Amino acid sequence: MYYFSGRVRYSECDETGRLSLVSMMNYLQDCSTFQSMELGPGLDDMGSRGLAWVLANWMVEIDRLPEFGEGITASTWCYEMTRAHALRNFQIADDQGRPIVRADSQWFVFDAVRGHATRVPEDQLVYFTHESRLEMSPLPKRLRTQGEGQQAPARTVARCDLDTNRHVNNANYVRFATDALAALGVEAPVGRLQVQYRTMAFAGDEVLPVVSACEDGWDVRLEGSQGVTFAVVRLQSARRGVEL
Repeated sequence: MYYFSGRVRYSECDETGRLSLVSMMNYLQDCSTFQSMELGPGLDDMGSRGLAWVLANWMVEIDRLPEFGEGITASTWCYEMTRAHALRNFQIADDQGRPIVRADSQWFVFDAVRGHATRVPEDQLVYFTHESRLEMSPLPKRLRTQGEGQQAPARTVARCDLDTNRHVNNANYVRFATDALAALGVEAPVGRLQVQYRTMAFAGDEVLPVVSACEDGWDVRLEGSQGVTFAVVRLQSARRGVEL
């Protein structure tokens, strides 16, 4: 297990004074990238080979989001690693060591030269541990939205939305979704968050959010102007121990 500790900064909070959903996801992402730096085969090494770990599937269960100034610890461990993919858990605990956020995720290695997923390099198996998976509902194979949905205002991907892979950062798809809900006068529930990434979005791409109701929350399908789907984001109130 790898972990790092921090303190919720004012710049990471939303209007309620709590860690925003996007900032929460960034803590999880930062935890895995810090682990890469510590173990050796990090971002620069993968990039020099034209490879990158890409996230395909998130499921995050949130008991509460920590407040401004609160001490927290983010941790991660890879509980399954094959030559096809990696499955990785994350957790955020408060300053008393009590877990307040749990996450499960699926990752693939992307070959930027060939433009598709490829086999996990041998040296990446270093991330695998024998630690157990968190007790969470299983990762869904596919999020399916219901009905045609309601169109929210379109947006154009800006350079500030990108990460070092030069496509939209994983957390920013969630920001696109919550902004779409806000534009329609809908408050995003904060209990369970699921994201499935389907097509990379790049600078200049137009994102067309389509909002539809789901059980205990909302689905936001982030579409492209050419008929592709960049990602599907599902935001729900908490339903611990129930498979969706």
